[in-house]
Amino acid sequence: MRTKTGTITSNKMAKTLVVKVNSYKNHPKYKKKYRVSKKFYAHVEDATQFNIGDTVTITETKPVSKLKRWKIVANS
Repeated sequence: MRTKTGTITSNKMAKTLVVKVNSYKNHPKYKKKYRVSKKFYAHVEDATQFNIGDTVTITETKPVSKLKRWKIVANS
């Protein structure tokens, strides 16, 4: 299973956290690295124990809802 590490950007939902994962890509012509980011919706039973800005690790899981395909496995 794939895992990703990112920071929490929203914890306002009851059992869902929004995690922003940054990665780097190379420009094909100029070879300069640039940062790209993507939001992932992650399932957690108690979202109140997490704060915005925390670093977490998420892993793939079966679909929980329309947008949630990830779950929280570790709070770094």
